[in-house]
Amino acid sequence: MIGRLHGTLLVKEPPLLLVDVGGVGYELEAPMSTFYDLPQAGGIVTLHTHLVVRDDAHLLYGFSRERQRRLFRSLLKVNGVGPRVALAILSGLSDDELLRCIAQEDIARLTRVPGIGRKTAERLIIELRDKVEPAPSADAVRPPAGPPDPVQEAISALVALGYRPQEASRAVGSVSPDGLRSEEIIRQALKGLAGLRT
Repeated sequence: MIGRLHGTLLVKEPPLLLVDVGGVGYELEAPMSTFYDLPQAGGIVTLHTHLVVRDDAHLLYGFSRERQRRLFRSLLKVNGVGPRVALAILSGLSDDELLRCIAQEDIARLTRVPGIGRKTAERLIIELRDKVEPAPSADAVRPPAGPPDPVQEAISALVALGYRPQEASRAVGSVSPDGLRSEEIIRQALKGLAGLRT
């Protein structure tokens, strides 16, 4: 089991990462909540990891905080939630927002995440409300920040999260990118998409 990686970040193309550890390049997938915390390519990173072994592949997932990994593992235990859906949840909601959604049984907010229907949202609440840490207060949320990247990368990231290309393009197009880092563009676009789905 690979539980942690510490090395040089070579590539960051949401949701994919490539990290060099002692001359070995590890490919990982990560939620946008992790991308917000990453340095630019060439920087040193430490990632908590989760390895999924399938018949046809070994898939490694990376997280900037242990708390994210715990939530990811909890999500995987919910019936009908696989790694791809778990990544979408952790990309569309911050750690704190997810915990509050579960504690407050906020089905409407959960269903704004791509790939999450009402039944899945209900299962998340039922199966996780007694298994995850208590929800923090509203003033505990820390806004994410990230390094600069092209607008096209923001669109690609939204497509990778399950949005249609046209929908992703419109969402990113509604954000004024001047002076913003790509992760901030993605964050604002996700907020806009969430508003459209209310």
